[in-house]
Amino acid sequence: MVDRIFAGVLLIVTLAYAVIAFTAISAPFQYDPLGPESWPQILSIVAIACLLVILWKPDATKMDMTRKAWFRLAATVIMLAAYAELYEPLGFILSTILFGTSLCAMLGAGLVRSLVFGATAGVAGYLLCVSLLDLNLPDGELIEMLLEPSVQEGAS
Repeated sequence: MVDRIFAGVLLIVTLAYAVIAFTAISAPFQYDPLGPESWPQILSIVAIACLLVILWKPDATKMDMTRKAWFRLAATVIMLAAYAELYEPLGFILSTILFGTSLCAMLGAGLVRSLVFGATAGVAGYLLCVSLLDLNLPDGELIEMLLEPSVQEGAS
């Protein structure tokens, strides 16, 4: 019953989001293959479909969350907020390495495995997004500031 109430409330919010996505969001130019309007529209369609499935047939098993699971959930939300804040200043690669490494370590991976995962996610994610998807990802204001004197010296 709780699943259906939650899904119903979330469906109302998602329908409002879909109306905005299909009517109000528009961009004067297209800078990626799908365009900036497509992602909110796709997200709203997928979310509505998932919520309708939950309304039709909610999960019959009852889940009990431990204190450790609540802590991990809260820590993940805090780490996502930190990732969003560090995204521009540190750039995609460094912020993704920090987030991926700390998330893996929190979930129980050893230090070496966490570092390997974080570095792989940061570098491979950057290469994937820049080369295949042709997206512009931030290099990082901090890195640009550190490299700026050497660029100016070379130009002199």
